[in-house]
Amino acid sequence: MRVIFTVLGVALLVWTAGSILRTLVVPRGLYSALAIRLWSSLRVVVRTVAAPFGGYRAIDRAQTWLAPLTLLGMLGCWLLSTLMAYTLLLIGTSELPWHVAFREAGSSLFTLGFASGDRLHLSVIDFLAAANGPLIIALLIAYLPTLYSAYNRRELEVTLLQSRAGEPAWGPELLARQALVRTESELPDLYRDWERLAADLGEGHSNYPVLISFRSPQPYRNWVVGLIAVMDAAAMQLALNPRSAPPEARLLLRAGFTALRDIATALRIPFEADPEPDEPIRLTFAEFDAAVAMVTAAGMRLERPVADAWAHFRGWRVNYEAIAYELARRSDAVPALWTGPRDFPATPIPPRRPADRRPVNP
Repeated sequence: MRVIFTVLGVALLVWTAGSILRTLVVPRGLYSALAIRLWSSLRVVVRTVAAPFGGYRAIDRAQTWLAPLTLLGMLGCWLLSTLMAYTLLLIGTSELPWHVAFREAGSSLFTLGFASGDRLHLSVIDFLAAANGPLIIALLIAYLPTLYSAYNRRELEVTLLQSRAGEPAWGPELLARQALVRTESELPDLYRDWERLAADLGEGHSNYPVLISFRSPQPYRNWVVGLIAVMDAAAMQLALNPRSAPPEARLLLRAGFTALRDIATALRIPFEADPEPDEPIRLTFAEFDAAVAMVTAAGMRLERPVADAWAHFRGWRVNYEAIAYELARRSDAVPALWTGPRDFPATPIPPRRPADRRPVNP
């Protein structure tokens, strides 16, 4: 039995170290089973708590706590598994009873100052445990600045999008607003900024999946909704105006669905790597036609008939729609237009356009 306890202790210690390294240290989008399962369980809990209050705002307030609880849960699981690993090692390498081994492992792990006396081989285990406890906490503390740095970069662009695409953001609204105020020339810069942000999202959210649960300060803003909106606007512009559409639109779309696929790979979300352009999508032609009518009413001129543009738009959207809808569902994002269903009852919320406050000439 002592050999079995020793082997179990070593195995549990190796598993814990691997989980910590995969989640906090390795700069690559590796799947972290602990982080994903803990996030899934806590998501169910906070949604259950918010359910009696009804509505999206209650869901949003409850989901604010999901990311901090996930981080604390990961720390607790790592410390607990490390404590059990060293308890098993002490039992397997000595004649200590369970309660004494547990007390000694805990006192060493949390650096309370107890020692094993003259038992050299147990002192080595105690010293390792004493080093592990602060190291785990230090790694998590060092992890937080990285998370909040990526979060701030993301939210800056999401906030800037509010005046251009509405709140919640919607692709056709982005094109309509630019046409209304004659600022279509600003779209290439916007696409360029979001191309860079998409690359940042793909790198950050695949390496640190808990970032997906960090919500925007305002309830009707969300990073995945904003990304869908800008990609939809670029796809619509390329489909409707192929000659005058800026080349930055293509670069944005490529960067956007590449980033979404990187995140999907890290989260083990299945997707079609090379879909056919004529495959069906969940957005309907009627929705597309209504959006084009709204955009043209705002002053945007078309170079291609709507029926012909639909095939091109669908060919772009098939590359990112399924993953984007799944991420919006998993993150309980604001139910904006063209962002798919949610796990809670919700009616799509259209963006609110500011009233025209220009003075009337006498």
